[in-house]
Amino acid sequence: MILVDYLKALGQIGDSRFMRVLALGLGLTIALLFGFTILFAWTVGLITPDSVTLPWIGEITWIDNLASWAVIPVMLIASIFLMIPVASAFTGFFLDNVADAVEAKHYPDLPPAAHVPFSESLVETLKFLGLLLAVNLAALILCLIFAPFAPLIFWGVNGLMLGREYATLVARRRMSATQVHAFRTRHFTTIWLAGICMAIPLTIPVMNLIMPIIGVAGFTHIVHRLSAD
Repeated sequence: MILVDYLKALGQIGDSRFMRVLALGLGLTIALLFGFTILFAWTVGLITPDSVTLPWIGEITWIDNLASWAVIPVMLIASIFLMIPVASAFTGFFLDNVADAVEAKHYPDLPPAAHVPFSESLVETLKFLGLLLAVNLAALILCLIFAPFAPLIFWGVNGLMLGREYATLVARRRMSATQVHAFRTRHFTTIWLAGICMAIPLTIPVMNLIMPIIGVAGFTHIVHRLSAD
């Protein structure tokens, strides 16, 4: 049923409201990652000496150039881990637009949802971004230590975080805080599996660009289905 929910979401990807959120989220994500790369390269250049003198070898003047070029592969690898929290966080700003589009098409009889104020959404999104970044850095360390199990660690940890957060963001539109907590507890396994189904495509180029949108739409279907059950 989780896959059916995601397929419904994928079938609506051409919706104008989906595409608008996709364009905004994609632009902000690329801008932030590019800015982070520039900042990281500038920091490396700042702390790397212009030349180093070694015994029996003499002066080496290409250390700073090597460090600057090394930033590129490092950031390409890091972007795999950063894409999930960054893209998910930006999508959180526009969640209501996607959820409204899903409900308008598939659940037209529902009354209007309670939209979360932008200030509250901003605080929650920043908290989620910080938590996801911290969790992904911890997951990166675990992946380096237990390399053979790296994909399972990455998917499992991010699946847990994404499932919890997306279920909360969607459910709170129509539930109180107490009801949302009870809902997450009752359907913990399903929510985690749904989060893993999000985390896996987020590691695939191109798919990771649209998956936050599909995740919001998919969780809208999941929350309504589980609530009805």
